[in-house]
Amino acid sequence: MKLRAPMPELTGATEWLNGQVTKEELIGEKPTLIHFWSISCHLCKEAMPQVNQFRDEYNGKLNVIAVHMPRSEDDLDLEEIKKVAAEHDITQPIYVDSEHKLNDAFENQYVPAYYVFDKEGVLRHFQAGGSGMKMLTKRVNRVLDEMEKAE
Repeated sequence: MKLRAPMPELTGATEWLNGQVTKEELIGEKPTLIHFWSISCHLCKEAMPQVNQFRDEYNGKLNVIAVHMPRSEDDLDLEEIKKVAAEHDITQPIYVDSEHKLNDAFENQYVPAYYVFDKEGVLRHFQAGGSGMKMLTKRVNRVLDEMEKAE
């Protein structure tokens, strides 16, 4: 997915955990961070406290959506996804992408992967891997600053 591309529709989930959201609900009011993770991904679990910190620190200013992307048959167990999500305090909506529909729409190949959209739903930043949280913080802050200046 290229920078400045519009956010794909959030359709095709096998299941939603912690509530369901639509693209329409995310656009217009505030920026959105969509992060891809997997229960078999060690780096994803390591990064989760930082993602949760984003969610809590920017509560009311930033939408945070988790996308569970299975990497193997073992990752398709919904009860295990729920268990790992609870263990890692993932309280934001989780799109369970067992058929890789959203993954394909994003052309995503990585977990963890982070996509930052501005409030218009335009992709402003992408990064993959477990490190680089400082860069992600910088990009999220830039999008939030631009939004405040525009108001």
